[in-house]
Amino acid sequence: MTDVTGAPADVLHTLFRTDQGGHEQVVLCQDRASGLKAVIAIHSTALGPALGGTRFYPYASEEEAVADALNLSRGMSYKNAMAGLDHGGGKAVIIGDPQQIKTEQLLLAYGRFVASLGGRYVTACDVGTYVQDMDVVARECPWTTGRSPEKGGAGDSSVLTAYGVFQGMRASAQHLWGDPTLRGRKIGIAGVGKVGHHLVEHLLEDGAEVVITDVREESVRRVLDKHPGGRVTAVADTDALIRTAGLDIYAPCALGGALNDESVPVLTARIVCGAANNQLAHPGVEKDLADRGILYAPDYVVNAGGVIQVADELHGFDFDRCRAKAAKIFDTTLAIFARAKTDGIPPAAAADRIAEQRMAEARTAR
Repeated sequence: MTDVTGAPADVLHTLFRTDQGGHEQVVLCQDRASGLKAVIAIHSTALGPALGGTRFYPYASEEEAVADALNLSRGMSYKNAMAGLDHGGGKAVIIGDPQQIKTEQLLLAYGRFVASLGGRYVTACDVGTYVQDMDVVARECPWTTGRSPEKGGAGDSSVLTAYGVFQGMRASAQHLWGDPTLRGRKIGIAGVGKVGHHLVEHLLEDGAEVVITDVREESVRRVLDKHPGGRVTAVADTDALIRTAGLDIYAPCALGGALNDESVPVLTARIVCGAANNQLAHPGVEKDLADRGILYAPDYVVNAGGVIQVADELHGFDFDRCRAKAAKIFDTTLAIFARAKTDGIPPAAAADRIAEQRMAEARTAR
């Protein structure tokens, strides 16, 4: 079903008539010469220019791509607010398999579309895009972060993303077990690509035992080859991982929707804390986790290290300054757990309340 413009009616319903909507602007981009099809979604500029990465992914349909852009951009508003950044939320998706269609011409065309927004949206890397891609985009668009150090950028933001998730895990352990150390804990990581393999290093250094899985065998092999001796083991898939006996913490570090009606009932872990965006498949999952006694560290809080890094790039990147900001994710996570206990709500709802309050105050102050 479509409306008079030909747009899917369910998309317009989401935008204008649901709590998941409320976006300020959604831009559909097409460049036939390069094959570019992209969606840029700006959820909020209440705190400042929207900031969020560019996802390059082979969506099953254009409607699925739009829905993902809407969800991801909304999440960025909350993430940036909780990270204390003066940025609103935005996100872009490029439709297609980056292994097949990513070209310099396509990235330059994409950069022109971002530049046409005049700074309302600042882009960076995400799934399927890399530092080298942002260097190309930046040739057409000054509002590009996540560039290489050689081009004046901060480089790979996954380093601080992993560090922030590690801090979130430490805070979760402090809240649940009274001690922030992860020594002796068994931690399962689903996805050891960009962020996950850095997270493994932090956990091993802190004395944890790590169980991994990934859809890419080469990603698993890279980690196992680097850490022989048994402190890192692998299982066949995510379904096996979440059922692992004795698992203390589960870290979803791949795509979203990992916490759903099928996975939550069989989770063996006491804590969920990972790097993936939009881990809750639908509203209500956060309550299901709480009902099972599973502590959930809100994804957009603990995975904010990367956006802290790319935001800092806009002002002259300093790694030590960014690492210090990312370390504060520990305190922020603890504050969310405290608010959840005080208000009698799940941590995800507590984080939303805090973020929404900051955005509301910013709008009132205008």
